[in-house]
Amino acid sequence: MSKNEPANDSAVSVPILDLKRQYAAIEPEVQAAIERVCASQQFVLGPEVEALENELAAFTGCKYAVGCASGTDALWLALIAAGVKPGDRVITTPFSFFASASSIIRAGATPLFVDTDPETLNLDPGKVGAALQRGEKDKTPIKAILPVHLYGQCADMDAFQQISSEYGVAIIEDAAQAIGAKWDGKRAGSMGVAAAFSFYPTKNLSAYGDAGMVTTNDPAAADHMRRLRNHGSPERYLHTEFGWNARMDAIQAAVLRVKLQHIEDWNDRRRKHAEEYDKLFRNAGLMPNSLEKANASFPLRRLRTAPAAFHAVHQYVIRADRRDALRDFLRSRKIGTEVYYPLPLHLQPIFAYLGYKVGDLPESEHAANEVLALPMFPELTHEEIEAVVAAIADFYS
Repeated sequence: MSKNEPANDSAVSVPILDLKRQYAAIEPEVQAAIERVCASQQFVLGPEVEALENELAAFTGCKYAVGCASGTDALWLALIAAGVKPGDRVITTPFSFFASASSIIRAGATPLFVDTDPETLNLDPGKVGAALQRGEKDKTPIKAILPVHLYGQCADMDAFQQISSEYGVAIIEDAAQAIGAKWDGKRAGSMGVAAAFSFYPTKNLSAYGDAGMVTTNDPAAADHMRRLRNHGSPERYLHTEFGWNARMDAIQAAVLRVKLQHIEDWNDRRRKHAEEYDKLFRNAGLMPNSLEKANASFPLRRLRTAPAAFHAVHQYVIRADRRDALRDFLRSRKIGTEVYYPLPLHLQPIFAYLGYKVGDLPESEHAANEVLALPMFPELTHEEIEAVVAAIADFYS
């Protein structure tokens, strides 16, 4: 079929995500967990949340975990617990979901956007170091760095920890997309002063609604976050500071406890799917076999996985020539895709007051015009992956 012909109704339809398949495999476990909460009639915080906190802390290798209502709340709690306060600046990437930056504003601080590494699209440590050198001459302190473990690959935490030691800034991990990922053998969530996880329904470890978690090794920070998530209250009807209603509900915790038992297997399946995509794209002549060939005339490029990284493959993302036309073509073939992210944060209208303009952070801007996420979830089949690759090959033929 030529790319100008209408889609064949008999062609394989491939969703970008299908949570119904996951539910079908774990339905009895999930129903039993929800019934356990309903029988207890303890719906907010309580034993289920505490159990999940203990299990998630053990999973990440941290001493403490604090459950909350969303990944956005988790970022805010982590920032406050790290000592970020009004008037501070926090370095972060412009190539992330809005919450990475809006949480900095919510903490009373100002985001300082620094560009990404062109090969991984994670925050570039070299550019962060240069920004800190410039920042030493400013009167507004740079309090923290918030690297995002984008698409399930940890940022270069060795470099960021070195920067932290040199400049005395806190490292706060945005691990929203990276449950189960590792850097040099250390779990995402265990390498900063605090780390934020999201359990939004599209995440690798997903709730049946909104939920989040902060991990830390600091007992004082953990206690502080527990107060903040409950209106700044250390005990019932006593309020020592202004917090927020950021409590996790028990049904979400119970569902997450079930799914946590499967996350290693699910992530392993994701990695195998990514390997299969890579192999099929290379066999089709659409993608280079090595980074050394990345400048050759291939229509697709894969983001680099750093040697120290153990990828959680939250998303399988390619950089594609004529990305928008390809996406329209795949839509006509009933193949789901998504763009993470079409407009970098420094160019979002709400941040116009910060004074960034087009061209200031070119790597993030280029990526926004090229990235495309393809179907990726544990239950994806070999036939579906073949159908996606075949459709993309048709587009570029």
